[in-house]
Amino acid sequence: MLGQSISLAILLCFVSTSFENGTVERNSTDTVLSDGKSFFNDSKLNETKVEDTAEEQLRVPELHEKKEETRKSDCPPVGLESLRVSDYQLQASSSLRSGLGPHRARLNVQSGIEDGDDYDGAWCAGLEDHEQWLQLDALRPTLFTGVILQGRNSIWSLDWVSTYKVQFSNDTETWSPCMNGSEEVVFVGSQDQETPVLALFPEPSVAQFIRINPQSWFNNGTICLRAEILGCPMPDPDHQYPVEPERVTTDKLDFRHHNYNEMRKLMKAVSDECPDITRIYTIGKSYTGLKLYVMEISDNPGKHELGEPEFRYVAGMHGNEALGRELLLNLMQYICHEYKRGNQRIVQLVKDTRIHLLPSMNPDGYEAAYEKGSELSGWALGRYSFEGIDLNHNFPDLNNIMWDAQDLATDKKKVSNHYVPIPEYYTTTEATVAPETRAVINWMQDIPFVLSANFHGGELVVTYPFDCTRDWIPRQDTPTADNDFFRWLAAVYATTNLAMANPDRRICHYEDFQQHNNIINGADWHTVPGSMNDFSYLHTNCFEVTVELSCDKFPHASELSVEWENNKESLLLYMEQVHRGLKGVIRDKDTKEGIANAIIKVAGLDHDIRSAADGDYWRLLNPGEYRVIVWAEGYFPLVRQCSVGSDLRPTICDFSLTKTPRERIKQILAKGGKLPRDEQLRLRALRMRKLRVSTKILNRRREQQQRHAKAKRK
Repeated sequence: MLGQSISLAILLCFVSTSFENGTVERNSTDTVLSDGKSFFNDSKLNETKVEDTAEEQLRVPELHEKKEETRKSDCPPVGLESLRVSDYQLQASSSLRSGLGPHRARLNVQSGIEDGDDYDGAWCAGLEDHEQWLQLDALRPTLFTGVILQGRNSIWSLDWVSTYKVQFSNDTETWSPCMNGSEEVVFVGSQDQETPVLALFPEPSVAQFIRINPQSWFNNGTICLRAEILGCPMPDPDHQYPVEPERVTTDKLDFRHHNYNEMRKLMKAVSDECPDITRIYTIGKSYTGLKLYVMEISDNPGKHELGEPEFRYVAGMHGNEALGRELLLNLMQYICHEYKRGNQRIVQLVKDTRIHLLPSMNPDGYEAAYEKGSELSGWALGRYSFEGIDLNHNFPDLNNIMWDAQDLATDKKKVSNHYVPIPEYYTTTEATVAPETRAVINWMQDIPFVLSANFHGGELVVTYPFDCTRDWIPRQDTPTADNDFFRWLAAVYATTNLAMANPDRRICHYEDFQQHNNIINGADWHTVPGSMNDFSYLHTNCFEVTVELSCDKFPHASELSVEWENNKESLLLYMEQVHRGLKGVIRDKDTKEGIANAIIKVAGLDHDIRSAADGDYWRLLNPGEYRVIVWAEGYFPLVRQCSVGSDLRPTICDFSLTKTPRERIKQILAKGGKLPRDEQLRLRALRMRKLRVSTKILNRRREQQQRHAKAKRK
């Protein structure tokens, strides 16, 4: 016990709550700790304003640090949410049924649609009395410092524990209650299903076992809870308690969570360290005015090189899914360090690829989750944009536009299978399109991306297009024409990810993705109309998958170095896949100039791509022999046989097109014929111009509103 050496400030028990004046009656033997305010939910500290200047934002971390000195838990979560704690370490006095057993008492665990299966949303006691308990065996002496409680995840039931006690033991026979002086403490628990509530113990206690003992619960519900426990393993110099060795990284990277200003500083530090291969640029702003920063890594930053493919990683589409953000910040540091060391793999990657890293697509959402903290932001806080928009449903639904056109067409071959234009309604100022989404769409137009992945959290799986089902079916395998290559891309990441590839890992929530080798068609998991993956595939040349990085959406900082090792090889190997398939340049046979927007069609694959502004193209393909047809407006089509090998380098397959002679044009027109015109391309360009115009109007309008609001405050 450490009580004698802890200051009065530490002896106070703070409880983070979602209500202002929660109180619980006090009896003669118990101390009720309620209505506490910790640094996790200080209202003045966490209040953010749209009009905060960069200097004001920079001071936020300092405020956190000062508050933290007053009262904090230095001990991290023991790992109920992250699954470091195994099911056998959790026991309970009773369970309502197997699907509500102690193995489901994990913070933020999600239930399936149906109650009653083996994967319900909490531990629920089989009896309703004050003798029920949930027990953790930490497997070794541990300094326990606090508990985070949450109610049951269910769309059918309302269940949570309102107050509880805590006991400690080293043998499960003798139990010592958590005390505040001479009185046993009753902690304030949940007031709803989802808000995590933190309680820090008056005196940290060393024990191997800890019990949570519910005392009261929601009147119309029963005893159900999800939890995380904070604790530090005690030193074990004699190795009495065997533990599995954790993967330790040798990479000297900044393993912590970075808020907006800290992210900017880190990116600038990387750029300053490696100025010859890096460039920082912005693609737009969030609703509150935070910039969407991109780190470019290339041997010629700022320039598209003929024949060099463009690659992107996007993280933070859902602001509370924070691991992807930190992995991309780690990745840019790692590439910089290894390039300077002369690591030939990294040098070759930088030389042959133009890499773009967007660590935070939804910075407003991230800041909201960051202010609460990794364990207290819950499952949804920060997921949506400032306007409440889910960015992964906010892109134009081009799938159904294409499918509807195919259903109505008498000749389906005449329906475009690529470069599908944005619909007219989407280009107006009245359309519900987030500024973040508009910025990313504009980014996609400016750079001829070939391959991408976007990072999410809350599961361990890689999904590939299509994400949207036909006919609005809730879930159904809906493959693209490039299904085989997409499955290859997904497998590349999943099989090299140390967490996904672990055959002994526990499922995150209720879906067993290991039976699918940790990859799945997005629509076969759940339909997502308006996803970035599908838009990228149908509107641009870029192939994109979604990587669900971890069961825990916002892992504790202590987990970040392990997660880096889990993902490092996957991140690198996936980027290298941009060099598979065919590449080349489409040129005018006479002038030798590149031809932009030429159509590259692969026989047998109902998805075409286009050449970039300089005439270069990249067609991702698995090994094999392919018949490739190239056509551009005003030119005769050309056919070539191209072979793709299994090596990680593309096959060069150039095309020189011959212009249609004027005599031939006259003959066609004289016979009443029509010249083939690329109307799809014209319509796509027109709609994009309209979207950019409406975006400028909305940006000016929003900036004016923010200036007026700031002036009123003065």
